[in-house]
Amino acid sequence: MTALVLAMAAFLLSHGLPANPRLRGPLMRRLGTRGFFVAYTLLSLSVVAWLAHAYAAAPYVELWPQDPWTRWVPPIAMLPACLLLVIGLSSPNPYSLGLGRRRYNPARPGIVGLVHHPVIWALTLWAAAHLFPNGDLASLVLFGPLLALSLSGPRVLDRRRARDLGEDWIRLAPRLTPPPALLAQIGPWRMAGGVLLYAVLLYLHPVVIGVSPLPS
Repeated sequence: MTALVLAMAAFLLSHGLPANPRLRGPLMRRLGTRGFFVAYTLLSLSVVAWLAHAYAAAPYVELWPQDPWTRWVPPIAMLPACLLLVIGLSSPNPYSLGLGRRRYNPARPGIVGLVHHPVIWALTLWAAAHLFPNGDLASLVLFGPLLALSLSGPRVLDRRRARDLGEDWIRLAPRLTPPPALLAQIGPWRMAGGVLLYAVLLYLHPVVIGVSPLPS
């Protein structure tokens, strides 16, 4: 359990690195912008791999028993989570994680017309859905901080983007998009990508995690 706590602490510390100007500034001057993001990506992947290994190796300490109905929560919640993740990462978004401002049109905002932070809400769904059926200490150490981080993320990003964008924060505000137009702006290939990711995760879950995600 100590290794899992240390891995989670390392994840949280590394996650805050890009937002800390006292650390980011000197590193970007030394490594360059591209070098900084390459190094940060490698660091993030290493910490995530450590976190996954530590979670798999942690002892099982039950905190609450698993009710049968809770096993339905992850497979139900993960479909919208996968859709939000794929659509969010592949859509122009000046407010949050995604392709940034390039090609973003506030008259055709796509997923941004529904929610500013689709990727973060996908992570929120993932963490919350897996906390329900996994009532053990290791799962609480893993999913609890990730859920808290995801819930606080939109407010932090909104403040940062409002500061960075200035007057553009208002100019780029998306128009309210009715559902038919929203689906057309998102595009069928993004929807299909989310469904495909969901199917891949269903297939790989028993192979990688060792447990079927579907209730028996």
